[in-house]
Amino acid sequence: MKFETQVVHAGDRKRVSGAPAPSTTPIHLATTYLYESTARLDRVFGHEEEGPTYSRYSNPTNDALEELVTSLERGHGSLATASGMAALQIAFQTALLDRPHRVLSANAIYGSTIKMAEQVFGPFGVDFSYVDICDLKAVERAVAEKKPGCVFMESVSNPLLRVGRIDEIARLAREAGAALVVDSTFATPMLMRPITLGANLVVHSATKYLAGHGDVLGGVVVSDQEHYEALRNLARVAGPVLGPFESYLTMRGIKTLAVRFERQCANAKRLAEWLAAHPRVERVYYCSDANHPDACAIRRLFSPELFGAILSFEIKGANKETVLAFMDRLRMIVPGTSLGDVHTLLLYPTIASHRDLSPKMRERMGIRDSLVRVAAGIEAVEDIQADLDQALRGA
Repeated sequence: MKFETQVVHAGDRKRVSGAPAPSTTPIHLATTYLYESTARLDRVFGHEEEGPTYSRYSNPTNDALEELVTSLERGHGSLATASGMAALQIAFQTALLDRPHRVLSANAIYGSTIKMAEQVFGPFGVDFSYVDICDLKAVERAVAEKKPGCVFMESVSNPLLRVGRIDEIARLAREAGAALVVDSTFATPMLMRPITLGANLVVHSATKYLAGHGDVLGGVVVSDQEHYEALRNLARVAGPVLGPFESYLTMRGIKTLAVRFERQCANAKRLAEWLAAHPRVERVYYCSDANHPDACAIRRLFSPELFGAILSFEIKGANKETVLAFMDRLRMIVPGTSLGDVHTLLLYPTIASHRDLSPKMRERMGIRDSLVRVAAGIEAVEDIQADLDQALRGA
């Protein structure tokens, strides 16, 4: 089936004990499940037979969502988690379970991921080092020097939209015996499928494009066959699982992912082209730019005619005070901390996604005080432009 069909049908209409199948997966709120005999319960507990026993282990609503996302990403199996950060944490733990506790990470990543490295994994002796993931020679040298157990990158980096050559990096990781973990929240499986390019574990913040409506907090880890059992075993013990109601909402949101994301990508492209000519804009970052530093990788790895729904731009001569005043003038666009919703969101990395990094570190990452990030919604693009224009001209 094509992607547009999979988002609608995969995971749904499961029959239980010969009963009629519901047209959409229901919300299973039970924590405990009964069987006609304890002998069968024993087999299910022992993983000799499929079936739910306790919702920390599995839940039919979660199972349907996991089957859906696995299908979209072309993975072996998935785990739905309580947040994107919970998904990332258990993905790292899975990758490092039987490997050296060293992570080689892209140096341009989400600020909270850096905090996780320092505050969650650092105290337990996990060493994080950083490299320009778009410089393949530098990655090769760093892998040889650091001998990591895990390599980490974002499929599209936050917020400057760099795109590393995932297939080449996967090869380097594999040759070194390391697992490749990719946060693909910005890309969605509609733009790119890292598992098919050699990644071992792919993470999504389901809060964003998958659920798509700003009403769910959740995450998903998609695994290859090699790491799937370890992922599920860790989850059964640690219990970072998503609730069934949130799984239901995420699955419902995914049904419109194809039409939403296509519209959002089209809006983002038109906004980027319009902003590039705006007198109050210094620079625009967007993946359709022919002068993008990773244009070759984008052409090779992205789905045809899609460039993502995120763009960033620098306001000419702006400092923090100027940017905050610009954001206060927005009338329709939501100045929020998320992305991927049906409405357009604008984020200021200096006070939000990268707030906890020092000004010097932000500057080294290219995140200046004049930079804002826009997640295009599905509104009429002319209305988005008009709101940005009046807010910029008042700056």
